[in-house]
Amino acid sequence: MVFSGLPFLCFFLPAALALYYLAPRRARNGVLCLVSVVFYAWGEPVYVALMLFSIAANFAYGRCLEQRGPRRLDLLAIVLVNLALLGFFKYAAFLAENLNALGAALPVPDLPLPIGISFYTFQALSYVIDAYRGRCAVQRSLIDFGCYLALFPQLIAGPIVRYIAVAEQLRHRRESVAEFTAGIRLFAVGLAKKVLLANQFGLLWESCRAEPPDSLAGLAAWLCIVAFALQIYFDFSGYSDMALGLGHMFGFTFPLNFRYPYTARSVTEFWRRWHMTLSAWFREYVYIPLGGNRVSVPRHILNIAVVWTLTGIWHGAAWNFALWGAYFGLLLILEKYVWAGGLEKAPAWCGHLYCLIAVLVSWVFFSCASAGEALTYLRLMFGGAAAWSNDFALYQLISSGPLLIAGALGATRLPAAAWAALTRVRPGLSAWAGAVLAAGALLLSLAYIVNSGYNPFLYFRF
Repeated sequence: MVFSGLPFLCFFLPAALALYYLAPRRARNGVLCLVSVVFYAWGEPVYVALMLFSIAANFAYGRCLEQRGPRRLDLLAIVLVNLALLGFFKYAAFLAENLNALGAALPVPDLPLPIGISFYTFQALSYVIDAYRGRCAVQRSLIDFGCYLALFPQLIAGPIVRYIAVAEQLRHRRESVAEFTAGIRLFAVGLAKKVLLANQFGLLWESCRAEPPDSLAGLAAWLCIVAFALQIYFDFSGYSDMALGLGHMFGFTFPLNFRYPYTARSVTEFWRRWHMTLSAWFREYVYIPLGGNRVSVPRHILNIAVVWTLTGIWHGAAWNFALWGAYFGLLLILEKYVWAGGLEKAPAWCGHLYCLIAVLVSWVFFSCASAGEALTYLRLMFGGAAAWSNDFALYQLISSGPLLIAGALGATRLPAAAWAALTRVRPGLSAWAGAVLAAGALLLSLAYIVNSGYNPFLYFRF
């Protein structure tokens, strides 16, 4: 079940909200935990047991920690259990295929990837590690812990919520009409970003990709990857906005996941704005324990390389994702030790242009099915195409011009700045305008969903 589907919008969400608010306050976490399990079972009935096992195992570690005290061996055991589950379902087939290519004869598992396992595994690890460090109290309620780990608003696509960020909210949150209406507005914005923008860019991307590679012009190749860049941004940030909006509806405040990443002036800044909860997780639980930047230069370079190799592999069990992570790691190392001064002194537009080109190149590795396909596509972008332009490229550029302009503007601060200006000048008008725009976004999105069968969700595979 996806947030942008009719079953969720018309049946599941209204039923979940009704059950939640009709329940006594002390029972609401139980209701939320139950509906979250139902939500997960809707798409992954076989793997519900896996998620329930993860809840039970990590909860049991917390109680063991409370009784026995912090022991490294206990922490190592539960960390290995979490990583083993993630590793088997996500990486076993990839590992077997590569070992077989080297001459082994291993069976290749043919298992679908459990939805959201990368996200809820990282949340579980945040709990056990922070509890071990003494940064949060052990959770004594299995229902409350299950609510945290299975919470459906951010279960399948984040944001990755650390336990310490919501521990207090699990027991003492207070829902309000203002929070609920704010949640509806944020959900409507996210749904519109996903349905009215991301899906349109997805269609453009697929129409370009359907062209034979040997006939794809250079302009079409760039247009295609720009469409994918806007699709993945509005798809993922739209889902994050919907998750934050749903959180408000149920009384939770989740961390922000995106902050206009395409306006960054460097790759370093880009990753402070893109999927911020993932970057924060790797910084807290991998980069800093490795020594961070308080080590020698060679060791610091190694730390960056390790973190970004893991970041790439986290996104998918394929060599193109490993190259994607290595590519960003290399750029971050170069920005730190080679051209940092030049970026700071250069005009702002140079930094923006450099960052956009660097990120567009990265999306080639991310979007292609293999490393070989990605390298072929890069060749088309950088002079290897049969021609720079052709009728197909010009047609797509002209017909998609308004959509590209809307996407480019929507990925900047301009809409938010305009809204903030309206709020300052006409506070009363902005309240009514906000309600009208939210209602309009919901209606338009529903109309699109009803009339279109194209509604992909890019982060299902992660």
